[in-house]
Order: sequence, then structure tokens, then C-alpha cells
Amino acid sequence: MIIKPSEVTPRSGKLVEDIFLMADAPQDLVQVIIGDGLAGAQLIDEVPDKVSFTGSIATGKKIAKQCSENLIPFSLELGGKDAMIVCSDADIDDAAKGAVIGSCMNAGQYCCGTERIYVVEDVYDEFVEKVVHETKQLNQSSEGFSDIGATFWDKQLDIIEDHVEDAVQKGAHILVGGKRNPSLKGLYFEPTVIINVNHQMKVMTDETFGPVISIMRVKSENEALRLANDSYYGLNGNVWTQNMNKGMNLAKAMETGACSINDMAMSYGVNEAPFGGIKQSGLGSVNGKEGLRSYAHAMPIIIGKKSASSYPYTEKSFKDMKGALKFFWGNKFLRRIWG
Repeated sequence: MIIKPSEVTPRSGKLVEDIFLMADAPQDLVQVIIGDGLAGAQLIDEVPDKVSFTGSIATGKKIAKQCSENLIPFSLELGGKDAMIVCSDADIDDAAKGAVIGSCMNAGQYCCGTERIYVVEDVYDEFVEKVVHETKQLNQSSEGFSDIGATFWDKQLDIIEDHVEDAVQKGAHILVGGKRNPSLKGLYFEPTVIINVNHQMKVMTDETFGPVISIMRVKSENEALRLANDSYYGLNGNVWTQNMNKGMNLAKAMETGACSINDMAMSYGVNEAPFGGIKQSGLGSVNGKEGLRSYAHAMPIIIGKKSASSYPYTEKSFKDMKGALKFFWGNKFLRRIWG
């Protein structure tokens, strides 16, 4: 197995290699290649048995095209713009806490993070108030324990700033944060709560990948569902309600690879469940039986016996074959099964 981590986070690949060695895996079972996109393309040119990629839509499409030239099996996990629906009967305390950790965990830098929140107007004000309170309690520091760490890449921080600035220019209001942390050196963006957002803003349509909590007021759960599905992403989502029948119906109707009820991002942590996206969030899955089987192929092995189809053909073998076909696929056999 060859791992090529992103050129901007190379140590992650080395860590995986070290873990395998600590588990007494064979010395060359896992190898790490450090390099940019060209190095990845050269690896695919060697025609591996399978390619599994996590990254951007643009790079994923390039990999899919390159793999198709040699019919190499591949799976793609291409990020998301995960939606959260807060119903009028939700436990608002739990939903607010879920919104904050769902949007800000790992400084918002994980593929199934909550990036847009739709709240039914009956509970909107209470929800926003509690989210603001929870967000203000977060600790952001470059030393010791910190709730919100740094952004991994300066270009990603530029994207976060652009999304927030675009929203403000189009009428959004920032209640908490909204800028780089002026008291810290490095790529630190403050945990941010932003309201009065809509689908004309990048912060509600494009992957932000930062600690930004974007909250939109909706009139009904049906409107929330329509807006949640109004996206070219489809990786993950979450629904908050105390009515499990309603939660199941909404979750099933969300156009995502997975969905959680009254929790966030749980689907990735359940190893026996497949995890993957639909739409432009990717193809294929990891985890679960489906994910494991994608690294293999089914190959039936048949142990032969002499049959009526063996040479030489005779009148008897012809009659035997004809009788077998009639027995298994003739109308009388079907009538016997179906009555």
C-alpha cells in the first residue's frame, strides 16, 4: 500500500506509516511518497490495483480521468457542504452545542463538518442566542489546550476570509468573530457566527472549511429540506428533532451519502457503516463491508463435472439439454413456483 499525503500536510502520511510499524506490520507493507500532484499522477501511471483519493472536486476529476484510461478502480471523497436542519421540536440546548462542535471541530477542517444550518423560525431566535453563548466560551490559543486551532494552509485561510467578506457585502451579520485572531501569530481564524445568510452567498454554497457557523432562518422543515438539497455537494448531514419518525423521514429525504439524527458527523466514526458521498462529493465509499470489498473483486471458481453440453454432441445430449432448459426456464416451472 502506497500513501501519498497532501504536500501541505506531509507528516500525516508518515504518522500512518509509523503506526503500522508499531503494530509489527511487514517493513514494506506501507510506503509513503512525499510530493505534489505530479508525484500522485506518476503513481497512477504505474497502474495500481486501486486508487482511493480524498481532496478537492477539481483534483478528483483529474484522477478519475487518469484512472479511466487504464480502467483502474477508484473511489473519491471530495468534500462537502454539510447541512444541519433544526426542527421546531428540537432540543435547542443540544442542537446549539451540536452546531458549534459540528462547525468548529478541528477548526472546521474536516470533510463532514457542518457548514450551513437551517433553523425553523419558531425556534430561530432561541437557537441563535444559545449558539452565540456557546461560541463565546471557546478557547483559541497557540499554547496548551485549545478548542480552536490554526488553519492548515494560508490559501485555505484566504478562502475562509473571502467567504465571510462576501456574505457581509451581501447583507449578512456577524455576531461573533469574523476575522483572523489579532492576538495570535499564525493562521488563526476566530470562531465565527454569521446570520442573515442565503444561497446567494459563498458561505452557503461553497466549501468553507473553517470555524464558521452560518445560520439561516426558514419558515418550515420542508423549506429547510429543499435548501439542504439545493447543493452540488452530498456528503453528510444532520437533523435535530425529538420526533424520531420525523427525523427518519427528513434524513431519508436528504441527498447525502449519510445523515445523523441529533448528532453530527457520527456516520464517519461508525466503522461498520459505509462512508462516502453522492453528487460531486465523490464516488464509492470507505468503511463497512462496501468499503472493504472495493479493494477486492469477486471471482467465482467453478469445479466442473461432465454435463450434457460435453462433446460429442448426440441426439440424446440435445434432448437432455432441451429438457433441462424447459425445466428451469419453461413456463411450467415458473407456474409451479408462483402457483
